[in-house]
Amino acid sequence: MELNLTRPMCFFDLETTGINISKDRIVEISIVKIFPNGNKEVKTWLVNPEMPIPAETTAVHGITDEKVANEPTFKELSTTIYEVIKNCDLAGFNSNRFDIPLLAEELLRADIDFDMKSAVAVDVQTIFHKMEKRTLEAAYKFYCNKTLEDAHSAEADTLATYEVLKAQLDRYPELENDMKFLSEFSSRKQFADYAGFIAYDEEGKEVFSFGKHKGKLVEEVLDKEPGYFGWIQNADFPLYTKKVLTAIRLRKLNTSF
Repeated sequence: MELNLTRPMCFFDLETTGINISKDRIVEISIVKIFPNGNKEVKTWLVNPEMPIPAETTAVHGITDEKVANEPTFKELSTTIYEVIKNCDLAGFNSNRFDIPLLAEELLRADIDFDMKSAVAVDVQTIFHKMEKRTLEAAYKFYCNKTLEDAHSAEADTLATYEVLKAQLDRYPELENDMKFLSEFSSRKQFADYAGFIAYDEEGKEVFSFGKHKGKLVEEVLDKEPGYFGWIQNADFPLYTKKVLTAIRLRKLNTSF
C-alpha cells in the first residue's frame, strides 16, 4: 500500500558516535523523501563528527575516524539538510526517542531553530512493537519477506523502514493510511521536548518527568525554586529541552505582567 500523504514525508536514519543525545554526534545521515505523488528522493551524507568515534560504535556501523576525516561537519551540511526536511513530516525506526532528538540537537547547535510544531512524526518501531514486538531486521523479514543486507548502514536501514511501513499498512486494516493517525499511534507518552524530560499531564500542562520534581508542574517549580532553571541550563541536558524550558519560563513571566 502506498502512503496517503498530504505533504512530503522524510524517512531518515542516523549513525552516530554513541547514544547520548546531548553529547554524541552524527557520522552518517540518510534521508528518503517521499512526495505525495509517490516520487522519491534519496540523499546520504557522511559527516565528520569532530570527535573520536569509539571502537565499540565503529563495530556496529563500520564507520571509522579515517572514513569521515575529510567529510564535511554537520554545521557545514546543516542548511542543506534542513532544506530537505523543512515543511515535511518525519518518520524513522525508533526516531521519536533517538533520531529526532539527536537531529534537533545538531541543528540547534548549528544555529538552526528546528522544531516539530507544524509537523507529525511516525515511529515505525513503535508500530512494529505494538503489533509484533521485534527488531528492524526481523520486521523487514516479517513484513517484506526479505533479508536486510548491509544492516546498520543508514541508507539500507532507512529504505527498509520505508518498505516496512508500507507493508504494515497492507497487513493491518486497522491502521489508517493517514500520517496524523500513524503519528499518534506510533507515539508514546506526549512530551514537550524530544528527549522526554518535560511531559504533559492530563490537562495538557507541562510537568517534569524526572528527578525530585517528577510529576510537578514546571511553572510551579520555577516559581518556588527559580534556581532549578539555572541548574538545568548549566547541566548536561539537551539543547531542545533547555529551549522548551526557557519558553515556559518566558511565558510565565509574560503572563505575570
